[in-house]
Amino acid sequence: MAALLKDVYNLNYISHLADVVENSYPLLQKKQFIEAVFNEEWIDKELKARTLHLAQQLNLFIELDYLQSLAVIKQIAPYFTGYEGMFIPAFVECYGLHEFSASIDALSYITQFASAEFAVRPFIVQYPQQMQSVLLTWCNSDDRHIRRLASEGCRPRLPWAMALPEFKKDPSFILPVLDALKNDDSEYVRRSVANNLNDIAKDHPLIVVNLAQQWLAESETTETKRLVKHACRSLLKQAHPSALALFGYLPPVHVEVFDFKADKVVSIGEVFTFSCLLTHQKSLPLNKLRIEFAIDFMKKNGQQARKIFQLSEAVINKNNKPISKSFSFKKISTRQYYSGQHSVAILVNGVQLAAIDFMLAG
Repeated sequence: MAALLKDVYNLNYISHLADVVENSYPLLQKKQFIEAVFNEEWIDKELKARTLHLAQQLNLFIELDYLQSLAVIKQIAPYFTGYEGMFIPAFVECYGLHEFSASIDALSYITQFASAEFAVRPFIVQYPQQMQSVLLTWCNSDDRHIRRLASEGCRPRLPWAMALPEFKKDPSFILPVLDALKNDDSEYVRRSVANNLNDIAKDHPLIVVNLAQQWLAESETTETKRLVKHACRSLLKQAHPSALALFGYLPPVHVEVFDFKADKVVSIGEVFTFSCLLTHQKSLPLNKLRIEFAIDFMKKNGQQARKIFQLSEAVINKNNKPISKSFSFKKISTRQYYSGQHSVAILVNGVQLAAIDFMLAG
């Protein structure tokens, strides 16, 4: 079993943290600091709670005022990178809201080592006008991590992060930032722009479709097409008509499904298989198709919930396309399986063309 990310904060890691802090703050009581980190509640804390706990202990044991403590935090930041270093920006998030300029300057530095995408959000909420100016300034930074922070930090639905409900209602604050970054040289930054738009699409689909149309009209580069396609992924999965049309996926009135076969019974832990043949009614090329399958899973309450999976996207120059797929019902942490009637469906360009029921046995 793979190690949990939260377990990176072991004794060696925290001892190293204490050593690094001591180099910048010699008065640190290292033994007491380590003991305070590994308190009796530590074992029950998940990753985000552990990063917060580390920030709290740094605040307790660096016995200086905020600006002096912030100088120490900035000095130790280069030693703690990646996701496990998120306790560094968390310190600024927790204790720096009253010092806007110093804290924002610190976050733009720290994010080059550990992303400040969570930490910047309380500042956006408390100082919206100032932060829009800051985000637009960050869009012009020479550092791709800072440019990405401009987009990632204001995502309306950033996973695990503090909510930004005002941006769900009205994303107009965000759009100038995304427009400034849409042609960024870094795929890392452009992917954040796409993810931000995908968040917006869940509340304002037409805003995203219209923006996608505009961007594609302005630029036909591979990078723009990839960004816009990723931004519209949820709309495509939902079979939003305007999004499908934007990418050339027309109603599949010419497509038929033949010889659809599927296992009638499969047990939890086993592999379910199905197959079919897509054909053109007039034996002409099938042309551009987005082919998906959906499984209607039985839920604990006896109702079904659909999950859609992509099979392929392509221009098919033949008059038929064989489909064969397997799906594992092996137990995984992200999905709970319940026995009972399920169904599998074939979708083409967002339209369900065929479905078969099957039983999942416990």
